[in-house]
Amino acid sequence: MQSANHQSRRAFLRHSGGLATASAILSLSGTQSGAAEAAANTDQSRHHITAVTDSHYYLSDVRLEEGFEHEGEVVVGTRTGIHTLEIQDGRIKALHDAGAALDASLPRYKAQGKLLLPAFRDMHIHLDKTFYGGQWQAPLPRQGKTIMDMIAREEVLLPKLLPTSQTRAERLIDLLLSQGSSVARSHCNIDPVSGLKSLEHLQLALANYRDSFECEIVAFPQHGLLHSKVDGLMREAMSMGVHYVGGLDPTNVDGAMEASLDAMFQIALDHDKGVDIHIHETHPAGVAALNYMIATVEKTPALRNRLTLSHAFALSTLRPEELNEMAGRMAAHGVTVVSTVPIGQRTMPLPQLRAKGVTIMTGTDSVIDHWSPFGSGDMLEKANLCAQLYGGSDEFRLSRSLAIATGDVLPLSDDGKVAWPKPGDTAEFVLVDASCSAEAVARRSPRRATFHKGRLVYGAVERA
Repeated sequence: MQSANHQSRRAFLRHSGGLATASAILSLSGTQSGAAEAAANTDQSRHHITAVTDSHYYLSDVRLEEGFEHEGEVVVGTRTGIHTLEIQDGRIKALHDAGAALDASLPRYKAQGKLLLPAFRDMHIHLDKTFYGGQWQAPLPRQGKTIMDMIAREEVLLPKLLPTSQTRAERLIDLLLSQGSSVARSHCNIDPVSGLKSLEHLQLALANYRDSFECEIVAFPQHGLLHSKVDGLMREAMSMGVHYVGGLDPTNVDGAMEASLDAMFQIALDHDKGVDIHIHETHPAGVAALNYMIATVEKTPALRNRLTLSHAFALSTLRPEELNEMAGRMAAHGVTVVSTVPIGQRTMPLPQLRAKGVTIMTGTDSVIDHWSPFGSGDMLEKANLCAQLYGGSDEFRLSRSLAIATGDVLPLSDDGKVAWPKPGDTAEFVLVDASCSAEAVARRSPRRATFHKGRLVYGAVERA
């Protein structure tokens, strides 16, 4: 996929700077300038398209990564080129060089030189309970509060949130799309206070976005599977199209580690579902729970490749040799870790886990709710945090940091070969104001358009 008009990142930036200088020199003054700007804006609005639903079309003027630039053995830049994507029935049918002859009968849209990146994946979020979409509301102080105190607060809060939970979920989905995420996994409360209402409202919201957003649902017993006696409700949720059985801190919340985890796994086995558990507990309770869950998967083939550990803070408490041993067992049986990339005392050993072959994903978790006010829905922010925490400040490592946001899909392989996009790939991508992946991660570059299965679901492109 080499292009005659390829250019390096540095050349791209020089060219951009030259355009800015030329624009300043040639700019009109006074009323002439204002009239010209108004006319340009009017003309631009005629050509900007905010919905692409054609089953077969071209997206031209797309910037794709083509390889790394080296000085000796060091990657010092990323080479890119301008291409045209041919998209049909939600997939990339073909990639064409910029000057290739195109079928004039097909609709054509222009990406205006924006960088194409794989769509982002927010794999741990709570769409069902958020303050987002309403008036600003900070959470109450958490100092000195246990998780059981927070659950007690939630029991009071949930009835107040339920009447607007569908609308707020939809606003949160809009936020994710604007940040480039069209795939997510949402935990949804199953508890005695809300019953199955939170799930019903979330499913109504997702139904309204069925063509633009893909979301797995985890039935989440936030108030404790045993503590709140919701085994029956959880099983009802399984019959409503839920994808995963959730769980929560079996020692600190349920007070019975083995019984709690056994109950969670039994629901999953009975209904042929995967498991995604919130495990905040550290040493020793968290380590004991991790060992018990991994051992359960090791002796239960039906659970292989179906256990996700969300947060898993206990991994940060292990000695290097203990971590390597546990990570090896996890990789051998397909145990995944979803981390929000926390900063502070619990820096997670994500590079060490990945080096052992453990699949690592990330997610927002809370977005402006009673747990935290800081969630932004931005997976580039998570990639940026990874780069900062784990020393990814050079071109190569910055580009690799993007993997946590995209489900390990990267435009270039480690040796600089084109890995994505390729014909046959699902047309799920985001257009970004950046010259390459490394810049996008470092600067958290603005997202200009998000495509999901070939449909423009956020932002705008230009009609050619």
